[in-house]
Amino acid sequence: MPAKVDGATTVSAKADGATTVSAKADGATTVPAKADGATTVPAKADGATTQGGRVTKGQLARDVAMYSIARLLLVVVIGAIIIGGAELVGVEIPLLVTAIFAVLIALPLSLVMFAKLRRRVNEGIATFDAQRRADQADLRARLRGEDTSR
Repeated sequence: MPAKVDGATTVSAKADGATTVSAKADGATTVPAKADGATTVPAKADGATTQGGRVTKGQLARDVAMYSIARLLLVVVIGAIIIGGAELVGVEIPLLVTAIFAVLIALPLSLVMFAKLRRRVNEGIATFDAQRRADQADLRARLRGEDTSR
């Protein structure tokens, strides 16, 4: 049964233990994850690379950190614009009100401005999850005594 990770990425698991990750937002990318742990993930032009066909925790953490920092910086910039605009008009706006408005404005704006980075994070999470499920299926097969020669 396919599961939507976001609007563009789909993860589906088959009865034979194979998991497929499909990302169709900016080009069709399909990532088959086999029960033997051999996950094929092509290196992308936008900087999302893999190590031995696998997404590492470090790469995923880096992408999530970059996305989070970019969103926080956007909130700070919008907050500074609000405070600067208020100073120009001669109005004093409390910092809490400025912060609330900055967050509310930055939420939808960051979805548009950082769409490429958000897609890379979502694809990395979906691929990492598919790898984890494949490794789990492999471990269960080995515990049942099946030969899964790597």
